[in-house]
Order: sequence, then C-alpha cells, then structure tokens
Amino acid sequence: MDHDLRRAAVAALGELGRSRDYRDRADAGHGLAGFADVQEALGPLLGLVLDPGDTFVTRVTAEALLRRKDRAGLSIVASALAVADLSRGEWIHMAVVDVFGIFSDDRDDAMRLCEEMSRSTDDRVASGARRLHEALAGIDPVLRPA
Repeated sequence: MDHDLRRAAVAALGELGRSRDYRDRADAGHGLAGFADVQEALGPLLGLVLDPGDTFVTRVTAEALLRRKDRAGLSIVASALAVADLSRGEWIHMAVVDVFGIFSDDRDDAMRLCEEMSRSTDDRVASGARRLHEALAGIDPVLRPA
C-alpha cells in the first residue's frame, strides 16, 4: 500500500467534503468511506455523517461506511449515532436498515461487532454501538442461511 497516496486521497476528499454544495459533500463521504481505516479520514467522515447542511450527505456517508461491514466503518457510524440529533439519527437508521436488511449473516456479524464495541473505552463509540446494536436487533432480514 502506498500510504502517501492514500493520505493525499484523504486530503483531497476532505477538501471536497468542505464544499458548499451538498452533492460534493455526499461524494466526498462516499469516497472517504473507503479510507475509514486511515486516521486522517476519521474527523472528516464523522463530520459528513453529522453534516449540518443536508441529510442526504448523512445518508450517503453512513451507508457507504456501513457497506464496509467492518469495525472501522461501524465505529464511525456508532460514534456519530451517539451524538446525532433526531433527524440525523433517523437518516442513519434508514441506512442501517438498507445495508443490513437483506442478509441475516451480515446483520448478525454487525451485531457481534457492536457488542464488542459497546465495551470500548471510548464512551462515545460504546454508547453509539449500543444504539446501533439496538437498531440492528430490530431488523428482520429477508434472507437467511438454508
């Protein structure tokens, strides 16, 4: 992996995420989600999930992070969920349902990760992981293993 190029991509997407245009911010959130494991992306991603200007940005960014189906993406969404206002929280919840409402294995894996994250020493991640776990528990996935 070329860490310098990854950091440069994060910097460029972070700049796009500060655009006045909500479409640019949504594109930045979608792109930055691929770099959720890069420390420099955490702040911009959290800001985009909690975008004060447009809930479309919240939805796109949260969904892209959740589609990673890993600890990095889930922890950012959990951290945002812990402090999200009612509107942002609803849009995050819709993204959770869209991503984890199909395959029960994906939902169950995410629930296990949330259980682990709920014991985090970071109170915000732990609190958000509990809320995320609760949202996941309320989903009845369409497809289950045979």
